[in-house]
Formats: sequence, C-alpha cells, structure tokens
Amino acid sequence: MLELAILGLLKEQELHGYELKKRLSAALGPFSSVSFGSLYPALARLEAAGAVKAVEALEKPARGPAIPIPMTGSMTGEAAAFRARKEPKRGGRAKKVYGITERGEELFEELLAAESESGDDDRAFNLKLAFCRYLPPEGRLGLLERRRAHLVERLARARASIRAGRERMDAYTASLMEHGTEATERDISWLDSLIATERRQGGTQK
Repeated sequence: MLELAILGLLKEQELHGYELKKRLSAALGPFSSVSFGSLYPALARLEAAGAVKAVEALEKPARGPAIPIPMTGSMTGEAAAFRARKEPKRGGRAKKVYGITERGEELFEELLAAESESGDDDRAFNLKLAFCRYLPPEGRLGLLERRRAHLVERLARARASIRAGRERMDAYTASLMEHGTEATERDISWLDSLIATERRQGGTQK
C-alpha cells in the first residue's frame, strides 16, 4: 500500500522526501504513521526496481536584500565586489528529488488494478479510490463492486453478532454495534450511488 501511494503521488509530480512524507500522511490517513524509517526503504526498493528515479537538486539558501557595492575609488576593488555579489553563494544543500519512471508507471497500474489480499481493508480501498481516475472504466466498476460485496458481508456478520449476543450486551455496547451497522449501511448506499454513476457514464447495464 505504501509503494502504491508513493507511485501515485510521484505520478502527479516530482517531490522531495519531506514533501512526499507529508503528502503520504494525508493520502493514507492521520493514523498511518508514515515515518522516514519506512519511507526511504520503500523508495530504495522502488529505485532498485527501476520504478523511481532520484536526482540531486541544490536547494539554494534564502536570498537577502541586495547589498550596495561600496565605492572605494579603486576600479579593481569595485569590480571584485560586483563579481562577489553576482556569483552564487555556497552553502546550499543537495536534496534528492524523486520522480516516477516508465517502469514505475507500469507498476503503479499493476498495484492499482490488483485485488487486495484483504478486500475488507478500509485504508487500501480508500487509497485506491483516491487514484481511481487512473483505472479504466471496467477497473473502476470492479473495484466499487468488490468493495460493496465485502461491506454487504460485513453488515450480515455484524447483524448476526448483534442478534446472537443482544441479551449479554449492555446498552452502550449494543449502541456501539448498531452505530457500526448504520455506518456500513451508509457506505453501501454511497457505493450504490458511485456504481450507478459509473454505469451511466460507461453505458453498462446490469
């Protein structure tokens, strides 16, 4: 999932490691805890696989206000001062900028189209949905329909669990479980809307 997110973000633009980490946290959710300890090994794996390229980019130091050239009366001294002001200052830091390669584009498409090992993985589905525009119409429809089927199964299990254990539940536990089933019902309704829209746009009747 991390590698899919990296490739998806780099598909949109080249990024420094720090900016990539910030965008990954947003893409994977506030509880993803993406750290540099997990990001850079993933980038290294992708680079070794030829899916990501890294180039050194010099980060220029902040430029302050222009300092006037002192009038010394010496042509040699004033010329040296002028050259010093025009020449780039040293001290900029070299940082890697990461970008996706042609192989990375292919790998991204493979990962996006692949079915998750756990179809019930909420974060994996949300991430794929965020990049859903890169899937062909039949791929988008398949993703949405598989997710709906998993949620229908989840809802059936939850309802069966509530029925079986209602007598042993206190009011708070019962309320929490009912809240969960209501949330799943809303998600199924939302998916029904997305599926209907996808079929209308694709001209698919079912």
